[in-house]
This record gives sequence, structure tokens and C-alpha cells, in this order.
Amino acid sequence: MAQRLATEYVNASLSLSEVQMSQFVHKVYDPHVRQRVKVLDNGGQVVVLEDDGGEEVHLPFDRKDGYYVCELSFRLETPHLTNVMRLLFAAFKGSGMVTRIYNGFMMMYYYQNGRVRKIVEYSRDSYKLVFEFKDTLGELQRIYRNNDVEREIESIHGSINTLLDKRIIAMDPEAVNLIDDELRGCTRRLFVLEA
Repeated sequence: MAQRLATEYVNASLSLSEVQMSQFVHKVYDPHVRQRVKVLDNGGQVVVLEDDGGEEVHLPFDRKDGYYVCELSFRLETPHLTNVMRLLFAAFKGSGMVTRIYNGFMMMYYYQNGRVRKIVEYSRDSYKLVFEFKDTLGELQRIYRNNDVEREIESIHGSINTLLDKRIIAMDPEAVNLIDDELRGCTRRLFVLEA
């Protein structure tokens, strides 16, 4: 198994309520990672996570519209701190790009609201899509709710009625032929739509 050299968080963001912020501060269960919280004058907080080897990450949370918002990019190299951040990022619905760097290749994870939406493997000369989230159920529900075909059928029925009314009062055989051609076109389209 390839050994991870580092993990980078790029444009990572977390948005926590007051209750979630309290949970975030108390969620670190790794005995090799310690945490400190610094309260700032503006009501924000900086959560500092530090592992046994001295590597640390500072997570500044600013107060915005009743939420604690953290937006930053950073790099981690030790496994304990990396694992703690991964768990916190998923549990508190973080968004952003997480790059896991190995010798010779990188794995890029695209997170949205704590869930992986896409994974891409990059090597020196190529890249490969490993996973991409597809909302199949949502797509099927959108298709099911789509009533464009029913509206077009209703419109064609209206056109047919109008053409039949015109045909009844038409005196000229050439006008009747043109109306009949339009009626044939409407019935063909109806046949396609109803199939």
C-alpha cells in the first residue's frame, strides 16, 4: 500500500452553528492530538489542533450571521492529525478539495457538505476519474415531474381543434389540402409523443 506523504486542504470551508461549534471543540478523540481554543475579541474562535510530533493546524472561525465560519487552505503531514481532520471535515459537513499526496501520484477528493462528490487520481502524465457522485434518484424524480410532453400534447390538441374548425368553413379545395397537410403533421407528432 502506498504511503501518504501529505494531505492538503484547498479552499476548505466549514459553517457551524453555536451548538455545532461546541461539539466541534469536544469531538477530538485521538489521544495523540491535543486541542486549544482561543477566543477572539470579535466573537470568533481559533481552534488549534496539535499532534505529539508538534505539527499543528490553526482553524480560525469568524462569526457571520450567527454561524462560525472557517475558510482556509492548509497542509498536513502526520497521520494522527490528518485522520482527526478527515473525521471532523466529514462530520461537520465541510466543503472543498482535499488532495492526498503519495510518491508518484495524487488523489483529489472534492467534498460538498461533508460528502465526497468526486475522486480523481493524478499521476505525472495522466489522470483518471475514480468516482463521481450521480444523483440518480433525483434525476429520475425530475424526469417523472417533467410534464413538457403533456403540455405539448395539449397544445397539439388545441391546434387540431382550430384546424378542424377552419376546415369546416374552408371553401377552397387548395386551402382544405393545406389544412389536411397540417393535420397530418399534428397527428404524426401526437403519435410520436404518445408512444
